[in-house]
Amino acid sequence: MCGRYATTTNPGRLAAELDAIDETDLDADQQESTVSYNVAPTSQVLTVVERHEHDAPEDDPKLRVRRMRWGLIPSWTKAGEPGKPAKGKPLFNARADKAVTAPSFREAAKHKRCLVPMDGWYEWLVESDPAAQGKAVKRPYYMAHADGSRLYMAGLWSVWRDREVPDAAPLLSCTILTTDAIGDLAKIHDRMPLPMPREHWDAWLDPDHPAPAELLAGASPAEVSAIVARPVSTLVNSVRNNGPELLAPADPVVGEAGLF
Repeated sequence: MCGRYATTTNPGRLAAELDAIDETDLDADQQESTVSYNVAPTSQVLTVVERHEHDAPEDDPKLRVRRMRWGLIPSWTKAGEPGKPAKGKPLFNARADKAVTAPSFREAAKHKRCLVPMDGWYEWLVESDPAAQGKAVKRPYYMAHADGSRLYMAGLWSVWRDREVPDAAPLLSCTILTTDAIGDLAKIHDRMPLPMPREHWDAWLDPDHPAPAELLAGASPAEVSAIVARPVSTLVNSVRNNGPELLAPADPVVGEAGLF
């Protein structure tokens, strides 16, 4: 799964790197607020989509950077308070192998696929802690490209509107697709976010056609081989903590998993 991650880019930089349109409408101070070392579900996160212009649907679609709520809200969700969706399951992850058939995700899987940029993500492993007389503890690990380059994870997105409040702004939300972990990453957790290599972006983001089935089949061993895992500070355990110190390497512990 993927329930916490880090990102150190902002919409302007991301749009410039990708030759995309920044649709976040954030000022300079707000741009920097998108940098986070401890992104958690329900946060507003950066995504990359490919869409046509509303007034020129016949033109080629363009890459766009948008902010969305992390935790997908299907378009058919009933309203709770006026202008707000009713509370439901926190759909921040979706299984890639079931996305096209699961009721909560199949509509988005057809034509609303996105990329979620991140520097890396966290997972927790239960290990024996010698300092705690061998008691089991949950130790955080950080997974990222060995060269520090940005990861782009496959995601789905949705637009929700309260039909009883037509003037209310639409709510954009997203989920990150997960797949079976492979290689050394499987020693940390049996699931991982699904990386989407650059050469597959056109097919993945295409708003006019379903994604090829092979893109949902699992992570590429070549892509995953460049991702390394390392133990980090337990500061990340609390969503209230947020800063580069969360990525500080922690002393590895040799537990039953024999990771190091």
